[in-house]
Amino acid sequence: MHPDSPLMTMTRSFLGEGILSLSMPGPSRDSTYYISDGNSVFLVENTLFKVHRSTLMKDKSAFETMFQLSSETDSSRSDSSVTLSTEGDADENPIRLQGDTADEFRALLWSLYALPHELLTALTPEADYTQLFNLARITNKYQFRSLESWALSCLYTYFSRPSAFDTVLTSTPPPPCGPSTSHPIALPPNFSSSSSSSSPPPPPSLVQITELSALCERFDLLDLALLRWRHLIGEGNPKDIALAIDVGERFNLRHMLGLAYHAMMLKGKPFWDTAVLSSSSSTEGATTALLTRERRIRLLCGYHSLCKLWETLPLNPPPLAHSARCTSQARCTKAFGAMWKGALENWTEGPMPLGVVFFQREDVLGRLMWTEGMMTAIVRGEIPLQGVLEGVQACKENVLAVMSIRFKEIKENLADHFSDDF
Repeated sequence: MHPDSPLMTMTRSFLGEGILSLSMPGPSRDSTYYISDGNSVFLVENTLFKVHRSTLMKDKSAFETMFQLSSETDSSRSDSSVTLSTEGDADENPIRLQGDTADEFRALLWSLYALPHELLTALTPEADYTQLFNLARITNKYQFRSLESWALSCLYTYFSRPSAFDTVLTSTPPPPCGPSTSHPIALPPNFSSSSSSSSPPPPPSLVQITELSALCERFDLLDLALLRWRHLIGEGNPKDIALAIDVGERFNLRHMLGLAYHAMMLKGKPFWDTAVLSSSSSTEGATTALLTRERRIRLLCGYHSLCKLWETLPLNPPPLAHSARCTSQARCTKAFGAMWKGALENWTEGPMPLGVVFFQREDVLGRLMWTEGMMTAIVRGEIPLQGVLEGVQACKENVLAVMSIRFKEIKENLADHFSDDF
């Protein structure tokens, strides 16, 4: 018989499927939550759980609706002459939960069956934040609203501690079968190592914590994650900056996105090619570029837009609200315009009386921060420069206020400059 004949092809296929099924172990019962007097069996990944339906129906969760529909179906079946086993009645016919991990379902059951002193541990520095993360994800999916809120509050308490993010990886490391690399990569949120390795799954990464905070609209936890992102952006690692761009675009985190694009722009094109992640593929040297063609275009658009902004900014001072002690508003406004122009043009282009500071032409953020710091020091009398405040003495505090408001507006809208909309 020819080796490529249809019969031989089918035979090889059946043999391959048979060998694969023999090599895959059957489901195992969970050591904690396969409860002998439970009345519903669940299969999550390759683990069987046996629990009480009434427990899962708490908090008006999606399981309540699921079991009600199941009861109605069972009722209609009882009226017919056909006898079928009910889903979830036995290990051989479990309720299968798709898209969840065994660790997530185990975390849910922990929260429903735990004793009070065990729950209190979640509010201490000894809390298992991986367990809380898994709990927040699965309670969001199945609409355990009060449990979700509690888990997110515990995560906020945990990460509010100083240096709590120091041990959190930016992204999830590759699976053991992947190529060896010192740079972590992000995995799908439902990744579990139980299917490929006996090692425990990695703890949640900063990327995953940010995703969870945005998905659950938990803005206090999101602010903590964004604070960590800003720190990483400031450290200047191109891969971290590129990941910040990716996360910022996916969840419309405009402030972080602007900072990340600005930082990557200042790195320059030679660094853009280094913003890659090792692929989870087994192919050696396989990488995934974080800066797509569209993002490179936005970086170039941002460079052009910010350079144009700096050309026009010195000529357009913000309106100055005058003090009641101001005797000549026209003279004060003119003096402020000259001060604004001089501060932005002269102080950021070259030597200052206290030293020399140079900025890249497109580094609008650096120039603004320097100018604001210098003006604050001059108004407070920390830097004695003659003639700078002449004409605005009565309104010098207002000068600081309007400069701060204008600079803050530019910083908050920084992401708008990195747009490919012409």
